[in-house]
Amino acid sequence: MSAYRLDGREVADALLDEVMEAIRSLDLPPKLVFVRVGDDPASISYVRSKERLARRAGIFSEVVVLPADADQQELLSLIARLNENDRVDGVLVQLPLPDRLDETAILNAIDPEKDVDGFHPVNVGRLWSGQVGLFPCTPTGLITILDHFGIEIESKHVVIVGRSNLVGKPAAALFLRRHATVSIAHSRTKDLPALVRQADILVSAVGKAGLITPDMIKQGAVVLDVGFSRDDGKIKGDVRPDVAEVASYLTPMPGGTGLVTVAMVIKNTVTAALLRRGGND
Repeated sequence: MSAYRLDGREVADALLDEVMEAIRSLDLPPKLVFVRVGDDPASISYVRSKERLARRAGIFSEVVVLPADADQQELLSLIARLNENDRVDGVLVQLPLPDRLDETAILNAIDPEKDVDGFHPVNVGRLWSGQVGLFPCTPTGLITILDHFGIEIESKHVVIVGRSNLVGKPAAALFLRRHATVSIAHSRTKDLPALVRQADILVSAVGKAGLITPDMIKQGAVVLDVGFSRDDGKIKGDVRPDVAEVASYLTPMPGGTGLVTVAMVIKNTVTAALLRRGGND
């Protein structure tokens, strides 16, 4: 047995087709503004990839770069101007920020209606209370992958390894909204392998190469690898490749969940535009 490869590019392309169709219903294409502080090579690369996808989908995009020594007030003032600019539908502050800046305060300053990353407390509250809103892109992408390949979620036991605000916690909320039974594992979990072996659907979002091994996987489980790390100069996920011998479906790394995450930024921008202009998501 070898797991079916859940190809992120296929899902991202389908998402872009959906986005382009939605844009046709708008009088004016959405506009997304990326905010970057400094010249961190990884941040530059991430923003470029999102910007390319935005252009491909037909979204107006702009990158605003502040110097590496920009202070908190400069960034907050910029966000305030973008919040007030009615032409701007989405605002994304590229993370990580320099340590001296208060990341939480900056993300909380973004208008929740323009918060395409889905990190604002208002959107977090909407997520957990079952309302419509803008939700984090990686967890939403996981649901999108499963739906695209026709994988059932309802009544399944989903085990999420990792409890971050970026992936683990919002993923739990999204799976609960789809009537799954959810367990969250973390650094204090006793006997992680025993819990993971109970998973019908496993999400690993730790960033530790090779954390998930074949002996931890129930026969036929669906495995979604969100972990990202570099080992011997190579990009690796949390899940060892030979898990494919046990799982029924597996996202590759790279080429899996990351591509869908970027596409979800673009979809969230269109959703923001539709909600702000009185349409439906």
